[in-house]
Amino acid sequence: MLQTRQDALRERFDLQRAAFEAQPFPTLDVRRDRLNRLLALTEQHEADICSAIDADFGGRSAHETRLAELFVVRAGIRHTLSHMKHWMRERRVATTLPFLPGKNRLIPQPLGVVGIVSPWNYPFQLAVAPATAALAAGNRVLIKPSELTPAFSALLARLAGEHFAPDELSVINGDADTGKAFVSLPFNHLLFTGSTAVGRHVAMAAAGNLTPVTLELGGKSPAIFDPSCDLDAAASSIAYGKLLNAGQTCIAPDYLLVPKGQAEAVAAKLATAVARLYPSLRDNPDYTAIISDRHYQRLRDMITEAREAGADVTEINPAGEELGATNRKHPPTLVRNIGSDLRLMREEIFGPVLPIIEYATVDEAIDHVNRADRPLALYWFGSDAGNRQRILHETTAGGVTINDCMLHLVQENQPFGGVGASGMGSYHGEWGFRTFSKEKPVFLQSRLSAGGLLRPPYGKTFERLYRLLKLIT
Repeated sequence: MLQTRQDALRERFDLQRAAFEAQPFPTLDVRRDRLNRLLALTEQHEADICSAIDADFGGRSAHETRLAELFVVRAGIRHTLSHMKHWMRERRVATTLPFLPGKNRLIPQPLGVVGIVSPWNYPFQLAVAPATAALAAGNRVLIKPSELTPAFSALLARLAGEHFAPDELSVINGDADTGKAFVSLPFNHLLFTGSTAVGRHVAMAAAGNLTPVTLELGGKSPAIFDPSCDLDAAASSIAYGKLLNAGQTCIAPDYLLVPKGQAEAVAAKLATAVARLYPSLRDNPDYTAIISDRHYQRLRDMITEAREAGADVTEINPAGEELGATNRKHPPTLVRNIGSDLRLMREEIFGPVLPIIEYATVDEAIDHVNRADRPLALYWFGSDAGNRQRILHETTAGGVTINDCMLHLVQENQPFGGVGASGMGSYHGEWGFRTFSKEKPVFLQSRLSAGGLLRPPYGKTFERLYRLLKLIT
């Protein structure tokens, strides 16, 4: 059975590669047609997409799916349709004096067949957003969605088949073994979104084919409350950013740094903000469940370890409901006085649990961030311009939002990507187009070129011209 699936996977890859070789530089009209069909897929099946993702989660807010997945993807496709003609243009590049009147040009050329491995937490957005960029750049696309979202993955495969020929865009479903076979194919580019641990294996598999990779990973994204911040506004932003998709977001605030002596007051303000967003949890369609029993138990184990180590654990359950593993609705949880050796501070949490750590000085806050791996996102709240500049200049993160959460992700005029352990490469907007293109440099020699005078047999003419070149360069 496994061999049969792998043979089918290779057959689909070879089909796309042959199609690309037959049409290595799709016209603007062809690319627009593909993106318009992708837009139609997004717009015509909103209810089906929301329903499938809800079924996979066992309770996923349809409003969050519409906003964080469908809206984001729709906006990205429309932005790309508006700007793609400009991105495709052959660009003039300055020619240095010794090579005039020759001309330099850059031609953005499609790469070929692009592989996309998408995760379970935002299964539509993180499959279709990179596909948008890959199709705009003129490539063929194979997508491997997560096996943890079987209902949605089956739906995406069906919708792709309805809107695209299999040699244009196709979805390959299967288990972890299928995923391993997928990333071992000789793609012309491979984009993976998921954990840092799995990302390492993906990079190693791709290296066997010298396949370039874009890795969108995660890590422990810090949020910092400066002494100058408005605590009420900051707590409201953190509560929303942390609890969107029940914290199952790669750029969710993973832990919170607050000025010394403020942890208890901040926890109280967070509890108020959470209750305002989610006055109930168990049957509240706005509050998303944890994706699986395994992930639910992982969160419970991390909290138990912290509690047993003496940390202060506060579960926020405004309606006092009975919650448990049966519905996988995990209460928002704040953890104070936590040791740095515990799992909550060593691992990406990926759930509605927020450690709160006090710092004495800005230097100490910066040092705390810099001791860990470089995060995918960083959040800073405050009005002190000097401290803000220090945070921006003295820490490294994939992206930053000031006085709010996560909004740097949805800026189509800026790149999105990680750094270090949180990833490599970027996409969104023009940066996605460039990621999936080869900017091919071309030099156009002029009939008036004097370059022939520098060729053998060498003599006095060469020496005079060489002295001149030294003077003008």
